Amino acid sequence: MQASRLKAGGRAFAHIAQYYPELVALRRDLHAHPELGFEELYTGARVKEALKVCGVDEIHDGIGRTGVVAVVRGRSTASGRMVGLRADMDALPMTEHNDFPWKSAKSGVMHGCGHDGHTAMLIGAARYLAATRNFDGTAVLIFQPGEEGFAGARVMMEDGLFERFPVDAVYAMHNWPAMKAGTVGLNNGPMMAAADRITIEITGRGGHGAHAYQTVDVVLVAAQIITAVQSIVARNVRPLDSAVISLCAIQAGDLGAFSVLPGKATLVGTVRTFEPALQNMVEQRLHELCSAVALGFGATATVHYERMYPATINTEREAIFAGDVAQSLVGAEHLVRDLEPSMGAEDFSFMLQSKPGAYLRLGQGNGAGSCGLHNSRYDFNDDVLPLGAALHAGLAEQAMPLPML
Repeated sequence: MQASRLKAGGRAFAHIAQYYPELVALRRDLHAHPELGFEELYTGARVKEALKVCGVDEIHDGIGRTGVVAVVRGRSTASGRMVGLRADMDALPMTEHNDFPWKSAKSGVMHGCGHDGHTAMLIGAARYLAATRNFDGTAVLIFQPGEEGFAGARVMMEDGLFERFPVDAVYAMHNWPAMKAGTVGLNNGPMMAAADRITIEITGRGGHGAHAYQTVDVVLVAAQIITAVQSIVARNVRPLDSAVISLCAIQAGDLGAFSVLPGKATLVGTVRTFEPALQNMVEQRLHELCSAVALGFGATATVHYERMYPATINTEREAIFAGDVAQSLVGAEHLVRDLEPSMGAEDFSFMLQSKPGAYLRLGQGNGAGSCGLHNSRYDFNDDVLPLGAALHAGLAEQAMPLPML
């Protein structure tokens, strides 16, 4: 296997690049054996096996059900500092349509978001940090389960993650196909939006389609609600602010009963916002508007609003620091410090609610053939493995520098 074609500066990158083939082999093995949230038994076993080979000081498993945490102590720990580095491990419930040798061996499960690469990068950082220990403090490496909709970060925290490992700051990164490989992006505030789930249950009166006047047509009410809900952002949110309401699925009636009007309909969708005040307003307006629209047609509508993931918001000091670390690796010309936030969501947000830290984007685009995240033909770009590992390692080393002699 050839070495990575990607180059970067710094001692950590040069060191980690030496075991590029091993990182690729691990990453592709994880890709071939994807596991859903809280089912990461094979993945966790491979992580623990790799950590033992790396020579870390401690390995703790079962944190947040299938989470793994490794501890690496620096050449000195006199500073008392502790930095957390997090990688997610889970895959997605989707069918892979690639045909390379390491494609998913499990039907309906695929690493379509690159968590296999994130895990391999943090293993690379563990190997370097354990071998060199050029820092004064303790590095805590967090291999997190269940990011894809299971709030695994919150589950690990509820299981005592930060009580057992009281880090001063925590960092994470995610590959980003829209950015060129070798680039890093972040900003000093919101990186990802809050993700809320909405379920709207409409109740009317069913009946025969030929005698619609005897019914309260929930399909008609659902159509009116779908249209009306789009006015919430258009007429309640300042143009300079950001919010998205998407109603993504509707269930009503039976496709085989073409002349039967159902008595119930359900709409399901998502709300994305950055600001809590805006989030509160959208929730309130959904309740008011859906109820009023349904009432106007003689039906009722109940909105169930579930706040799933909060917004992922970098703390300014840690974001500036993380940008400086990235710049030392890729140079100022390959660093974006004012990256546009995404309306996607990320459960690392729970950790950032508890600890200072930053979330970074690692470019992995490799030209016109690059697939976006959650695409059935997506694959992680192995060329960025040493860079991601070096960035993790640099965050620990530079946050906890050894004292000058």
